[in-house]
Amino acid sequence: MMRHGRRSLATGFALLMPVHADLAARPATVAAAQSLNSSPNLDAARQSLAPSPSSTAPAAVPFGPGERFLFEVRFGNLKVGSSEMHVHGIESVRGRDAWHTSFRVQGGTFFYKVDDLFESWIDTRTFESLLFITQIEEGTRERAKQYEIFPERQTYIERTRKDSKEERSVRDPLDEGSFLYFARTIPLRVGETYDFNRYFIPDRNPVRIRVLRRERLTVPAGTFNAIVLQPIIKTRGIFAEKGHAEVWISDDPARMILQIRTRLSFGTLTLFLKSYTQAKK
Repeated sequence: MMRHGRRSLATGFALLMPVHADLAARPATVAAAQSLNSSPNLDAARQSLAPSPSSTAPAAVPFGPGERFLFEVRFGNLKVGSSEMHVHGIESVRGRDAWHTSFRVQGGTFFYKVDDLFESWIDTRTFESLLFITQIEEGTRERAKQYEIFPERQTYIERTRKDSKEERSVRDPLDEGSFLYFARTIPLRVGETYDFNRYFIPDRNPVRIRVLRRERLTVPAGTFNAIVLQPIIKTRGIFAEKGHAEVWISDDPARMILQIRTRLSFGTLTLFLKSYTQAKK
């Protein structure tokens, strides 16, 4: 029985972000940089990044450097961890200004610990993914992946594979992490369904966003008017169609992520917003 509980909790954390069949991962924030830097392949990618003077005007978006969401993670009524979304700043990737964002989930039980991280670099002018780094630590398992994405020639390379080669991608590519930020920028009309062929691995398209309803929502951070979305990606993750995931976004110019919920075969996993820090002016 205890063994089943460990497996259920681990699976729940692994599904917090959409992952495709060969991806078990997390982005890397400052706290995870030490473990990422232990990999020579990821080392090379990080050495190419530097704070950017932001020579081009960023696209008009409801987020920016310094924005931070802190979430409480619950499995049913049981508090099992915490989560964070953060825009670290604007950095230069291959000469292009990019928002450096991350999504991290930490938690577990006395028997099983989880620390998963997903990191994205998004072009501030074109809103295209340029680099996607993931790292997962669940129990005794650790794995990292790095995807370098080239929108100008519609290709990507998984740098952490020994036989890495350039693979076909799509126009205006996005990755798992950047799709959450992208969803905050589009018109959200109740009853509408939006399809996007922008996931950087072509056979995972289209990504579908259904706008379900408006409602009043109370979370630890306060009470808000919210728009409820159902994102669907062809993955095994939280936004898989069978998961019936829902995302609550504030119905105001800030478009804050208020709550994320998904139904799993063994229970419901929910992220509740605890606090929000606005982007630096």
